[in-house]
Amino acid sequence: MGFLGVTAFSITLPATIVALESFNPYFISLGRAAVAGLCALVILLVTRTAVPRGRMWRDIAVASAGVVFGFPLFSSWAMQYVPANHGGVVLGILPLATAVAGVVINGERPSLLFWFFGVLGSATVVIFSLLQGSGGLHIADLALLAAVISAAVGYAQGARLSHSLGAWQTICWALVIALPITLPAGILLYPYGSVQITGSAIAAFFYVALISQFASFFAWYKGLALGGVARVGQMQLLQPFLTFAAAYMLLGERIDLLTVLFAALVIFFVALGRKAPIRR
Repeated sequence: MGFLGVTAFSITLPATIVALESFNPYFISLGRAAVAGLCALVILLVTRTAVPRGRMWRDIAVASAGVVFGFPLFSSWAMQYVPANHGGVVLGILPLATAVAGVVINGERPSLLFWFFGVLGSATVVIFSLLQGSGGLHIADLALLAAVISAAVGYAQGARLSHSLGAWQTICWALVIALPITLPAGILLYPYGSVQITGSAIAAFFYVALISQFASFFAWYKGLALGGVARVGQMQLLQPFLTFAAAYMLLGERIDLLTVLFAALVIFFVALGRKAPIRR
């Protein structure tokens, strides 16, 4: 389940770049949440899902702040300035951030061996980023770092809620609670007649709305709830390299031997990290 979620997420950055051909980053981030939120509302009404109570609303708001507002806004803004491949490698530190969030929010206790391989895997991705960036980072990396923190908190909080609400119910409520903001904002930010809207941009927008922001979380939150935030979160170490493949197919961005070698190394660390004990 975690791998399915990561695979869907990996196309988000390249799809965002395609959507930026016709839409501004603020419409993409808030508009996609509005579309996903309307779909979520329909599903909740049709299934007559029970309404959360009490403290759950606070936890839903935290998850929503991370995955509905924070990550889409910061990552969409950053994609104006850096290639999808660059964004993919910077997001390589997301597994370690997710593990930390799992410790703080869910009380998980990964072993030292787990942290060792987690740090090695994340360091490998960061080194790759520096090599690809000629030894430096772009100012957009600050926005990507904020996206990482937002996603990590949203993932951990969502996994916690999934135990009581269910995986798909959690993301649906996180989207619905944001609708009073995302829906009017999406309507106001739509570029009415100001630019030419291309078919590829529309398709990319609906991908990030219906898959990245909505359907992918059905599998992702389920995987985090079943296997633990820290362990399943390590699957995200594969995301940069899946993003490279998507960027190549959608944008024609180059994949070289160095990318393949680093991908194999990261997969090796993922396999070792999954064997390390985690107390929950």
